[in-house]
Amino acid sequence: MPELPEVETVRRGLAPVMLGATIERVEARRADLRWPLPANFAERLAGRRIERLGRRAKYLLAELDDGEVLVMHLGMSGSFRISHAGGARTPGEFLMPRSKHDAHDHIVFELSSGATVIFNDPRRFGAMLLVRASELERHKLFQALGPEPLDAAFDARTLARACWAKKTSLKAALSDQRVVAGLGNIYVCEALHRARLSPRRRASVLAARAGAPTGAAKALVKAIKAVLAEAIEAGGSTLRDYVRADGELGEFQHRFRVYDRAGENCPRPRCKGRIRRLVQTGRSTFYCPVCQR
Repeated sequence: MPELPEVETVRRGLAPVMLGATIERVEARRADLRWPLPANFAERLAGRRIERLGRRAKYLLAELDDGEVLVMHLGMSGSFRISHAGGARTPGEFLMPRSKHDAHDHIVFELSSGATVIFNDPRRFGAMLLVRASELERHKLFQALGPEPLDAAFDARTLARACWAKKTSLKAALSDQRVVAGLGNIYVCEALHRARLSPRRRASVLAARAGAPTGAAKALVKAIKAVLAEAIEAGGSTLRDYVRADGELGEFQHRFRVYDRAGENCPRPRCKGRIRRLVQTGRSTFYCPVCQR
């Protein structure tokens, strides 16, 4: 599933054609994705102006001029294609290739900007909802989400307080969207390596008495922010098939230190370790057993 940097890259790619544009027409070619589309979905969107295009965790949020928010989620295989007079492009970089078959084009937005935005999703695990802006934070999809990792409010003290009583591993805690929103398997592995912390360690290592942050918490928050910022700047996690909205290829996959690098030498200078793979909570974890303690 696309992670925060990929979703943010998609948001930035869509913004030039969607932000400030009026949705002139919507074609829903099926009645459901992961869940049924909202009642009168196309009719409720037609004529609405997109006032803001934001992101919360892995959700894209198009704030409309009538007080509703179009909530969009890519799921495992979803992508947006932008079509206009100059051609077509798919903003965002994904570890797994996105579909190019129009048989999976399920939602089509025709915009006053002159662009057509098509949502393509072969597995149909993506979603589109309409939620009142005033009710968004109380919605079941958002009410339990933790802080955004790139926000100033996400700091070592916040992370320590969320983890000080936890008996789970660091890997499991960081993958919990209630602890921090938007982190996924790839960037948890990468951040833990940068912070020199073993994914096996108990999450409570981040907190001293009463939830005060330890040095490990400070190092981990710094690593999380750095790896996400670098991935967003690079345009996502893959070079396969796609170009960014600006026409440049994403390259962060080539910067992975540990993810999908099992058996390779640890890239940390002077470290003699080799990257290992283990399975935690059903997901592959990649780490160096020598420098990550």
